Amino acid sequence: MDTLYDNIGSGYNLTRQADPFLTERLIHHLKPELNQVYLDIGCGTGNYTIAIAQNGFSFWGIDPSEQMLDIARSRNKKIKWLNGFAEQLPAEDNFFDGIIGTLTIHHWKDLKKAFSEIARTLSENGRIVLFTSTPEQMEGYWLNYYFPKMLKSSILQMPSLQSIEEAIKTTDLKITNTEIYFIDDKLKDHFLYSGKNNPDIYFEETFRNGISSFSSLANSEEVECGLTKLRNDIDNNLFDEIKNRYKSESGDYLFITIRR
Repeated sequence: MDTLYDNIGSGYNLTRQADPFLTERLIHHLKPELNQVYLDIGCGTGNYTIAIAQNGFSFWGIDPSEQMLDIARSRNKKIKWLNGFAEQLPAEDNFFDGIIGTLTIHHWKDLKKAFSEIARTLSENGRIVLFTSTPEQMEGYWLNYYFPKMLKSSILQMPSLQSIEEAIKTTDLKITNTEIYFIDDKLKDHFLYSGKNNPDIYFEETFRNGISSFSSLANSEEVECGLTKLRNDIDNNLFDEIKNRYKSESGDYLFITIRR
């Protein structure tokens, strides 16, 4: 993951930024307090770390990509930015009062080890808030129609809610709440399915470069063919029919709250 995000880090913030609504929901579920310390795992260039910290909360950010962290450090020098992984957190026991992870859990190499580390470093009444998508949700993306191989690879690397529950069984953590999220047309953070209602955005190379699925899981031939097919369907007024085939009530993404 560090190599992947080192490669896309320089242009990442051209399309990726903290969305106000998602930031508000992260704060709502985390319930941070002043004079406590929080961690953002897989913080990247620090978009959500900085957005939440601007409300007066004390944050650390950890990421395996030094290039991403260099950008984060240049944006906010008060936050403590560390190079590292979820599976080996550089902190003492019971150090963090809360932990967040936005669109990062699918990059964790060992879920059980990561949650063991999270449990070790989390304070007694701490909360963990993850923003992710599940395989079930991703199967409802119309992107499957245009980029089937890429989506299949993306779905395979995405942990299910059940696999997360299984991974935390060896700890004293438990899932206490889930909240589904449907893509909003005002979304500011352009991650994989952010173009759900705006398919034209997928023709922008800069947009695709900021998404790991396009950057690491897709081949150029499939992308070119998929975009051609998408363009034809849009021009011939067939896209809405395709999109409607993938309607789902499961939500597009998911907030997961975990506590002791």
